[in-house]
Amino acid sequence: MLGPVILAASRSDRMRRLISAAPVTKSVVDRFIPGETVDEIVPIIEDLTGKGLEVTMDVVGEDITTPEQAMAARDAYLELIGRLEELGLGARAEMSVKLSMFGQALPGGHELALANVRPVVEAAAAIGTTVTLDAEDHTTLDSMFAIHEELRKDFPGTGCVIQAYLFRTEADARRLAASGSRVRIVKGAYKEPASVAYQNKHEIDKAYVRILKTLMEGEGYPMIGSHDPRIIAIAQDIARRAGRKLDEYEFQMLYGIRGEEHLRLAAEGHRMRVYTAYGTDWYGYFMRRLAEKPANVRFFARSMVSKG
Repeated sequence: MLGPVILAASRSDRMRRLISAAPVTKSVVDRFIPGETVDEIVPIIEDLTGKGLEVTMDVVGEDITTPEQAMAARDAYLELIGRLEELGLGARAEMSVKLSMFGQALPGGHELALANVRPVVEAAAAIGTTVTLDAEDHTTLDSMFAIHEELRKDFPGTGCVIQAYLFRTEADARRLAASGSRVRIVKGAYKEPASVAYQNKHEIDKAYVRILKTLMEGEGYPMIGSHDPRIIAIAQDIARRAGRKLDEYEFQMLYGIRGEEHLRLAAEGHRMRVYTAYGTDWYGYFMRRLAEKPANVRFFARSMVSKG
C-alpha cells in the first residue's frame, strides 16, 4: 500500500529535498496550498466566502526546533487574524493550529505551546471567530486534549480534532460529546503502529461511523472532515435521525479536493467549511494529502511524467 510509504517519506529529509527540487512540484502543490503569504491567500479566502463557503485557515509548518520559531508561528497566525479583521471576515473564517508549531515538542513544550497558542485564541475570539486544535500523532494527544480543556475555560468555542483510526478515539468522543465542545472527526493521516490504530480501511470506516453517531447524539457541535461520498451520505442520515438541524453540524473538506461537492453541500443549506493551508513549509502537509487518497498520488505522478 502506498499510504504508509508516503507517510514515511513525509519525515525523510532526503525525500523532502528530492521532491522540493522537482520542477513540477510547485504547480502540483498549488492545488492544495494556494499561497505562501497572507497577501497571496486573502483573495482565496474572499473567493471561497463569496461562494457561500466558510474556511478554516492553517499556516503550514511543523518542524519547530527553537522557541523563536514557535513564537514566529504564533505571530504568523496573529498577522492572519489581523487581516481577517480588516476584511470583516471573522465570522466566516476560523483557524486550525498544530501545537507542534507552537513548540509542543521542545523542552517544556506543553507549557510553551499553551503560552503561544493562547494569544491566537484570544485574538480570534476578539474578531468573532475561534480556533481548532488539530490532532497530530498519538504521542501528542494527551497534551493537546489538556490544552484544549484549559483553553475552553475562557474560550468555550475552542475546537479539537479526533482521528477515527486510533483505538482510543471512541472513548475520547464520548467524553467530548458530553461537553458541548466543537469536534472535528477525521480518519487520520499519520503513520501509526498497529498497537494503537486500525490499519484496515474498512475497520477505520466502521470506527468513523460509530464515532460520528456518538458525536451527533451528544451535546457538542460535530464537524465532519471527509471527502468520502459514502461517509457524507451516512453523516446526513445520522444527523436526521439525531434530530440535528442543518446549522448544528458542518462538513469540512480540503482546499483543492472535490470543489464541486463543496458548492453542492452549501447549496443544499449545509455549513461547508474549506480547510485552506498556506505558507512556505508545505512538505509534510502535502505528503499527508497524497497519502490520504490514491487519486492524489496518481495526480502527482501524472504531473511529474507530463511536465518533468
